Amino acid sequence: MSELVPEPRPKPAVPMKPVNINSNLLGYIGIDTIIEQMRKKTMKTGFDFNIMVVGQSGLGKSTLVNTLFKSQVSRKASSWNREEKIPKTVEIKAIGHVIEEGGVKMKLTVIDTPGFGDQINNENCWEPIEKYINEQYEKFLKEEVNIARKKRIPDTRVHCCLYFISPTGHSLRPLDLEFMKHLSKVVNIVPVIAKADTMTLEEKSEFKQRVRKELEVNGIEFYPQKEFDEDLEDKTENDKIRQESMPFAVVGSDKEYQVDGKRVLGRKTPWGIIEVENLNHCEFALLRDFVIRTHLQDLKEVTHNIHYETYRAKRLNDNGGLPPVSVDTEESHDSNP
Repeated sequence: MSELVPEPRPKPAVPMKPVNINSNLLGYIGIDTIIEQMRKKTMKTGFDFNIMVVGQSGLGKSTLVNTLFKSQVSRKASSWNREEKIPKTVEIKAIGHVIEEGGVKMKLTVIDTPGFGDQINNENCWEPIEKYINEQYEKFLKEEVNIARKKRIPDTRVHCCLYFISPTGHSLRPLDLEFMKHLSKVVNIVPVIAKADTMTLEEKSEFKQRVRKELEVNGIEFYPQKEFDEDLEDKTENDKIRQESMPFAVVGSDKEYQVDGKRVLGRKTPWGIIEVENLNHCEFALLRDFVIRTHLQDLKEVTHNIHYETYRAKRLNDNGGLPPVSVDTEESHDSNP
């Protein structure tokens, strides 16, 4: 009896390298119109952007966010008074708005964290903030794994966290380091030095360098993270931001003043007007351009592709590869006899 000879295994198909045939096109195809198609779709549907502000009270967080989006999107700084009680624990307050500019709608949510850093004992006061961020990932995950899921899942995930550093001119507080060390793993942190007009130019420059050094020594990576640079162009652009701009030293104001015949946003001081959007006075314009005009889409993509995916993989792994059971499903099982 002859031995059975096993059939040879077929070799796995190796995908061919894409060939550039641009020079061989016989005429115009129209693939470049995809950009216009995407623009039209975005104008119809709008997009979500969720920004969190963290820092002790009195650093002008609300004012800066209002200045950033040129509208009252956060609690008015002027509404706070010294008689108002500081929360005994960290609270999370989310306020939603729709901002429209040039036909494009942005569904903006500002998440404030009153009470952070204001207690006698601030130990672990970052935990409610981390819990809130993870809860938004969990909500998105539960919507995503539904069999009959929504065509467009509501996105409440935090895309950017502005962390306000007190302008001491000395060094970061232990609380600053502890917060950023824990939260930089779950959200895009953009550090900013608040009320930069309280420092001289030399003090500001030295403080910025000291903050960068302290973050590096403590292994804290702020956004844009080096490991997520996609190419040399990205790396060159982001290296300049990481090594020169960060942390942005800013001044916020929603009041206008007349300067050289023009109306400008600024802060009135005994020695003159601090112009918010004047780069010779502060770095607010750099922060605005960074968060809104150059990196907004990337903030959203890093949130989805990195932070959310990390959370998702861990949850599915902890659950034995099964999707998490939603609360509604659990309640319906409990109600069945």
